[in-house]
Amino acid sequence: MHAANSPSALPFLPFARPTLDEAMVEAVSDTLRSLWITSGPRVLEFEQALSAYHGGRPVRVFSSATAALEVALQVAGVGPGDEVILPAQTFFSCANAISRTGATPVFVDVDPVTRNLDLEAAERAITPKTRALMPTHFAGLPLPMEALYELAGDTNLRVIEDAALAIGSRWQGRPIGSFGDVASFSFHPNKNMTTIEGGALVFADEAEAQLAEKWRFHGISRNPDGTRDVLVAGGKFNLPDVNARLGLLQLARLEEFIEKRQQLVARYFHNLATEPLCELPARGDRGHSWNFFAPLLRLEQLTWSRKQIMEALAAQGIGSGISYEAIHLTSQYRTLGYQAGDFPHSERIARCTLTLPLYPTLTTHDVDRVCDTLQSVLQQARG
Repeated sequence: MHAANSPSALPFLPFARPTLDEAMVEAVSDTLRSLWITSGPRVLEFEQALSAYHGGRPVRVFSSATAALEVALQVAGVGPGDEVILPAQTFFSCANAISRTGATPVFVDVDPVTRNLDLEAAERAITPKTRALMPTHFAGLPLPMEALYELAGDTNLRVIEDAALAIGSRWQGRPIGSFGDVASFSFHPNKNMTTIEGGALVFADEAEAQLAEKWRFHGISRNPDGTRDVLVAGGKFNLPDVNARLGLLQLARLEEFIEKRQQLVARYFHNLATEPLCELPARGDRGHSWNFFAPLLRLEQLTWSRKQIMEALAAQGIGSGISYEAIHLTSQYRTLGYQAGDFPHSERIARCTLTLPLYPTLTTHDVDRVCDTLQSVLQQARG
């Protein structure tokens, strides 16, 4: 245990926080002063920078990663009567995007160690209606990519990677999104980099990127005489220049942010290595960008609920979260016939997960404080 100060004298540590500096604030202010604040030259510049980061692949940015997922499905031709396979242990936006196209989300369980999509379970779930796979790189830990794309190739399925947590993650040295089919990234404030709100799609094919532009902005196309036509029933998912300007500066520091996350996670592993009441996540390798750190609580050995533990942490100035609930047990998706017991690994993770503070401006002393407080609370909870 490390020496700790009185909680009242210490700042509250949320489980996530964006990393912003004065240069970023000034850059956004300059964009506002330019009076070109919606989609414009900064969006194009941001797309070019993201493309360069991902090996020159075509990139389009969106108002959110949720919008990006929905557009990716539309570009892939997914619609009513189709099925898309995804893990039961991921964020709600994945299933909602599938449902909003009229297709049916088909959940499968996850690997209990990596918490990523169980590819053997996914293969068993494939039917003649299956059109695509939508795996999540959980917490930024890449899936086994060769196995994923071998399955997709063998079954002639599209792959839409939910890489919301994985910008900057690498598989065998290659950035996620720089190879494969379609990858969707999030720039929400609790992600590895932020544009306030926003997301991006990285494509393998320029024609699909151009189609995504139409789905992104009302389906509009320009006629030779300057008038407009509507080619598809698109939405309005464009990213403003204000957001893109912030994204440019965030992207320039992404590797620095990830290195700091990795250092902090190493401290968590060191401090909690012998804590019997926590099951630590899969460590991965240097390619893991660590969007969040979420051990599992061994609740069967505790007399307190997770809610009581989270409240006790908050009382000591430590924020925490839940990453994630099991989607198939939400009211929306129980209507498809799912019930408790269908996916035991996803359900155990949902019951026991606890997301701890992790962001680049956190210090190793902060991590020590989090671990000391957590271990103290767990000892109380043991009864």
